[in-house]
Amino acid sequence: MRHFRLLLLTFLAACTTVPITNRKQLKLYPESDMIALSLTQYNQFLNESEVISTSNPDAALIQKVGNKLSKACEDFLKKTGQSNRIENYQWEFNLVESDQLNAWCMPGGKVVFYTGIMPVCQDEAGVAVVMSHEIAHAVAAHGNERMSQQMAIQLGTIPLAVATSQNPGMVQDIFLMSYGLGSQIGLLAYSRTHESEADKMGLVFMEYAGFDSNEAIEFWKRMAAQGGSGVPEFMSTHPANETRIRNIKEFIPTAKSLAL
Repeated sequence: MRHFRLLLLTFLAACTTVPITNRKQLKLYPESDMIALSLTQYNQFLNESEVISTSNPDAALIQKVGNKLSKACEDFLKKTGQSNRIENYQWEFNLVESDQLNAWCMPGGKVVFYTGIMPVCQDEAGVAVVMSHEIAHAVAAHGNERMSQQMAIQLGTIPLAVATSQNPGMVQDIFLMSYGLGSQIGLLAYSRTHESEADKMGLVFMEYAGFDSNEAIEFWKRMAAQGGSGVPEFMSTHPANETRIRNIKEFIPTAKSLAL
């Protein structure tokens, strides 16, 4: 009984509220710990990847949009009294050679775009749609939440440093999968709730940075045109394209009002 009470208190103390959506979430680990872990994985990823020089127009565009959106994100969170969400962030924006239609943002503001998604982005506005969405995942601490859930199942509520020393391989695997960088078998990066939440937060960040959030509709139409596996929505962690576009359309007026 005592152990159960201690576990319950730990979980209650770890509950936080996501900006904009106000959803309650479980975060067992301080963001400082997540940033330290992400920096190691991020540097390893860059060392093993073909990073495109900023002399390349697409790489320069990633930098330009990233600087604009990160500043908007900082200003919005400061305005709403939630700057602690990105405390100790040191933003970086890189373009990496890969055919994958993907991008991601690790804790600490480490953003990577793959060259494969650039044709779908098409322009600055398209890059802003993807960038704001990925930044939103980091600000909302979705990876921390996902990792907290899995670590609680695997190892209980022990501190991250202890878990890392006891089983570094497992911690690394869970971290990578929590941010969509590892094997997708048995553990998908983000739930439909996380994806929809990042869409909404991203729309607000776009508007705050001076972009038109309506561009998100056009981007997701282009993504839908890329085709896919045709997996039914109830079997997927990502919203179906039609659902996503409908939800985005419905939230745009709110995003515009929050950005005023």
